[in-house]
Formats: sequence, C-alpha cells, structure tokens
Amino acid sequence: MSKQYSSQPNIVLTGFMGTGKSTVGKLLASRLSRPFLDMDELIEYREARTINQIFETEGEPYFRQLEASLCHELAQRSGHVIATGGGALIPPANRQVLAETGLVICLNCQPDILWQRIGDSENRPMLAEQDASRFNRLMDLLAQRQPAYQQIPYQIDVTHLNPVEAADQIMALVETGGNNVLKSA
Repeated sequence: MSKQYSSQPNIVLTGFMGTGKSTVGKLLASRLSRPFLDMDELIEYREARTINQIFETEGEPYFRQLEASLCHELAQRSGHVIATGGGALIPPANRQVLAETGLVICLNCQPDILWQRIGDSENRPMLAEQDASRFNRLMDLLAQRQPAYQQIPYQIDVTHLNPVEAADQIMALVETGGNNVLKSA
C-alpha cells in the first residue's frame, strides 16, 4: 500500500517504554518546527488523571480503547511529531492507521539499558509492582511486544545513543531512507 501523505506527514515514534520516544520526539519537533504530541500526556490531560489511575480504576482494556481512538484521531492530522505509548502500536490497526499518514519509526534498546532507565520508575503501570520479579515482567512484556515492533519498517537502535544522537539518526532516516518525507514539508 503506498503512503498517501498530506502536505506534511506525521513522524511517529514508537517502541518500548524507556527508549526515549518523548525526549527524542521533543528534540525532533523543535528542529523541524513542528508541533509535538505525546499520546500518553494527551490521554492523561483529557481524562484528568494519570495513566496509572486509569489502569487502576478502569483497567487496561479501557486505556487501550483510548489509545486506539487517539491513533485514528491523530492520523487525521498532518505535520506533527508524535510519541506513542509503548503499547499503542501493538494492535495492527493502530500501526496501519498511523502509517497511512506518517512515517512510523520504532526506537529499540537493549533490555539491560531499558532496565537502567526505568527500573525504579513508579509511573509504569505495566510494571506497577515494585518487587523482585519486576525485571522478569519487563523481559516478558518486551518479548510479547517484540513481534509487533518488528513489523515497523523503520528501526533505530538507541541503546548507545543520547537523545541528540537519536534525533540525528532519525533526521537522517527521514531525509534519506524514509521516502524523503521531509522534502514535502
């Protein structure tokens, strides 16, 4: 299926928690003078509660519904840099709808570095329990999501990159390998 970009395609950053989607997305948006949208932040704003609170009161299926609706909404926009939540593009329909109007890039990172970045974080509902098996849950979740992440044609390994270096690689991808999407901007 060929991509039908509007005047400026969205650039969508996805990948596992801790890969730097939001941090790198903000840098990229600033460089490109584009609006930045963080899907998790937008959901929290609209729901007037944190993602942890949504998971606790409504459950994960409700949250995933919110993500799916937001993916469809954001696909109607153009010219944005979008950071998804780590599970937002696991459903094929969500990946497809955002890929139709934008360039979707998956950020990857080795598990030990992810653990260093998020091991003690308390705002990760999929790793809510702060116990000895938390690392194993991270590994299990990463293994579950990996097949979906691998479906995304554009991949950047951010394991040994700082946010500026990651943004540089994404810029290079967008300018050369990503169907020259910036040229239409």
